[in-house]
Amino acid sequence: MLQERDFYDEVETKKPATLNCEFCHHVDTYEVRWVVRTKKKALQGPVDDSDRVRFARAQSYMTRVDTYLQCKNPRCRKRFTISGLQSVAFI
Repeated sequence: MLQERDFYDEVETKKPATLNCEFCHHVDTYEVRWVVRTKKKALQGPVDDSDRVRFARAQSYMTRVDTYLQCKNPRCRKRFTISGLQSVAFI
């Protein structure tokens, strides 16, 4: 039985997002790290029928890696939680 990671190619990427610090309310653009999992064209190696069904249902998606970011305001510099930005996005 294949594992889910055998269905995807993984690449880490950064995408800009406009966020505001929850402490000082400073708004700025931050680079948020994402893992992009792209579905492979075809399965390789020995596979059975259940693996083929799971592979047919699989979709490409992105998962956010960062949970916290540091404020860019020099007077604040506190770590804040990323809110308002979803953690999983289907491509």
